[in-house]
Amino acid sequence: MLNTRALIALMLSVAMVTIDISLTSTAIPAIAASLNASPASTIWVINSYYLTVVASLLPLGALGEIVGHRRVFLIGMVVFAIGALASGLSDSLMALMASRGFQGVGAAAVSATTPALIKSLYPPEKIGRGLGLYAMVVGVAFTAGPTTVSAVLSLTDWPWLYLGTLPLVLLAIFLARKGVPNTPRAARAFDPIAAVLCALMFVGLLTAISNASHLNPIPMALGAAAALLFGYTLAQREKGKAAPVLALDLFRIRLFALSSLTSITAFIVQALVFVVLPLLFTINLGFTEVQAGLLITPWPAALAVMNGISGRLSEHIKPGVLGAIGMTTVAMGLVLVATLPTTPSAWDIGWRLAICGVGFGLFQSPNMVALMNSAPKDRSGSAGGILATSRLFGQSVGAAAVALCLSAFGNDGIEIALWVGVAVSATSATVSAIRLTKLAQ
Repeated sequence: MLNTRALIALMLSVAMVTIDISLTSTAIPAIAASLNASPASTIWVINSYYLTVVASLLPLGALGEIVGHRRVFLIGMVVFAIGALASGLSDSLMALMASRGFQGVGAAAVSATTPALIKSLYPPEKIGRGLGLYAMVVGVAFTAGPTTVSAVLSLTDWPWLYLGTLPLVLLAIFLARKGVPNTPRAARAFDPIAAVLCALMFVGLLTAISNASHLNPIPMALGAAAALLFGYTLAQREKGKAAPVLALDLFRIRLFALSSLTSITAFIVQALVFVVLPLLFTINLGFTEVQAGLLITPWPAALAVMNGISGRLSEHIKPGVLGAIGMTTVAMGLVLVATLPTTPSAWDIGWRLAICGVGFGLFQSPNMVALMNSAPKDRSGSAGGILATSRLFGQSVGAAAVALCLSAFGNDGIEIALWVGVAVSATSATVSAIRLTKLAQ
């Protein structure tokens, strides 16, 4: 029988962690104005969060396999709650960056362990429904951020975007302690040196990406060099291990590798769009910040409906087909957004974003099921870490792409970023379709 309390705890935790990401993305104009910082520099608040999340995901996923996913999950939720409190009390850009970085470690622990915990709740023949529900919560929570920001900012100031999540986070911790079950533990030791090397590799990589987006060549080159050095050292240390922290062995499974790549490219698009749309609506089209958040609502609304449908469709239609159709639909929707009339109405904007939401929902649940089911059962923690890493790495690249367009082209970069989103959507659809060929065998 399905453990309902555990499922509620997991889904509530996932919702809080995921919506937290898009809260900051959408609130960038308000945070920048409050802290007397430029929008381009304030994007470092997003980057610092992604940096710690992506750096921590794979080590924490591996740790969950060894000490238990439940333990890592609960500690992560506590860290996340402390980070939310610190973020809400921050009075400077540096303080907010540090708080968000700390909170990112908690978010990573939750994201890395949740897929494995969901798999422990469902029988094998119904795991697609559990992961489909997870995908729906992730998609809806991320895209509901702009609407939430609009509601909060219409009543109070941006710190309450973080402080307001605390009651729900504490409720999730209470439910998880009572309901989330223990999972089998792997009979191997945790390698802390490998974990640190893995984290430093991703720190170097994301540092390079972030500095590239701000046209800082020397820090970019240093970050790239560090990523190569730590990555090479890690690969040498883990050579021959059956279950490495950097789970490159899973990428020998071609369906797994293609599903991960599809995820990265798709979430580049999602993050890019949800960073650039508030700027498009407020700077180019003259809407208020509250109006901008509300105008984005059709995307999450359509996504919620489509995610519920696509999870069941994946039981009958190959994920490669659904993903290709879905991301092609997103590309078409973004073309329509990029060619909006000079003075569009809410309807002009809404139906275009609804098309994007339908497309993304068609991709997301089936892709998650394909990725998790293509990995061995005893590697669920590592697969879950890669699932979350693919999503968040893609989102960090998407946010960096917007910063690059703004740094290079000023306000003209807003429209250019939309066309970048079109191109990456088409790439994602192509990668998804490759899963239907012999290359995925």
